[in-house]
Amino acid sequence: MRELIEYVAGKLVDMPEDVEVFDIEGERTTVLELRVHPEDLGKIIGRQGRTAQALRALLSIAATRVNKRAVLEILE
Repeated sequence: MRELIEYVAGKLVDMPEDVEVFDIEGERTTVLELRVHPEDLGKIIGRQGRTAQALRALLSIAATRVNKRAVLEILE
């Protein structure tokens, strides 16, 4: 799941080398923290949060396939 978010976020931003994803594993829930360059933050969030919502939907689908729950947090 971490690699999926790194890949997609890396393709969306101008500075893919600054994309960092940290995962915090729980028993059934995984929290993924996404950090990008401050200038790319708007591209990750998107208009009215649509891009962030799409990233969360992709993550949710990937997590469901392995019987887990995943949450994406976008850090500044």
